[in-house]
Amino acid sequence: MTVTDRPVREATAPGPAAGRRLLDKVFKVRELAVAGVLVVMLLATELSNTEFLSEQGVKDLLLNATILALVATGQAVVVITRNVDLSVGSVLGISAFAAGDYLQGGGNSVLAVLYAVAVGAVFGVLNGALVSLGKVPALVVTLGTLYVVRGLDSLWVGSDQIVAADLPGGFVDFGHDGVWIVPYLALLALAVLLAVGYYLRSYGSGRDLYALGSSPEAATLAGIPVRKRIMTAYVLCGALAGLAGALYLARFGNVDSATGNGYELTVVSAVVVGGVAFTGGSGTVYGAALGALLLTSINSVLPAIGVSSVWVTAINGVLLLLAIAVDRILALRVAAVLRKQAAQMRSARHA
Repeated sequence: MTVTDRPVREATAPGPAAGRRLLDKVFKVRELAVAGVLVVMLLATELSNTEFLSEQGVKDLLLNATILALVATGQAVVVITRNVDLSVGSVLGISAFAAGDYLQGGGNSVLAVLYAVAVGAVFGVLNGALVSLGKVPALVVTLGTLYVVRGLDSLWVGSDQIVAADLPGGFVDFGHDGVWIVPYLALLALAVLLAVGYYLRSYGSGRDLYALGSSPEAATLAGIPVRKRIMTAYVLCGALAGLAGALYLARFGNVDSATGNGYELTVVSAVVVGGVAFTGGSGTVYGAALGALLLTSINSVLPAIGVSSVWVTAINGVLLLLAIAVDRILALRVAAVLRKQAAQMRSARHA
């Protein structure tokens, strides 16, 4: 019996493994392509405007990308599991106000950041519970919580507004200062990015998220705790949105009931443009961060070359559509390769 089973396993195992390696290589090329486009765009802009990549210019580029990169990192983890979180903009807004409300009452800056992270994590638990336990489609759940959180934010904030004068000087300085041209906020975001990337690559529970996104049914049959992993992804996403809210407050020193409105669409665009497949199971948080840097750089590039900023939204939309089209084409190519490999293995067995 053992002799009969062994050849079957050896014949069928290489197919998915080869497909996985192929898909990983394809999406790594996607990330390199995004990085290449970013570098070319920045260098071309510098040629037309020699002040664009000045010391302050580079610092502004990094500051502008930090908040989006943080939220995109959390969103990428959720999208890898074949889900989505549309409430991140609302969570960012309410977390920013929570931190500001605490600080203007004389609170500690570190505790304010932890408070914002906790607020975000609570909403992550809510999303994760509804998606994993309630088995409600993520798009429906997070669209609902988007409006729920926005409503709670509006009721809490009302017509109030927190400005830099209400905040501790050190907290506001942290949002602007840095080491040479690298802001402290960018260093913090980089540390989070590396930690999440290491977790996804090196821990079994992190790899489970990719398996879940590739095939939820197969992940269940393999004994992966699907509900627990989905909950983990949403809690991490919510916590990072909360952290981004606190850093938003430090960066801009201004929060009101409209903070974070529409931000979720920009986040999703950054994730998809950065090579994270919206169908799940592929991509990295590094690609999502590159996508965030690309989109925020476009906001700075257009005014620098004399183009109206009204084109920013249209360009972001075009990039999103192109990324989705590329994902679809790549998925079809990979599927064709896997079918060809399966046919070759069947022919070899019958030969």
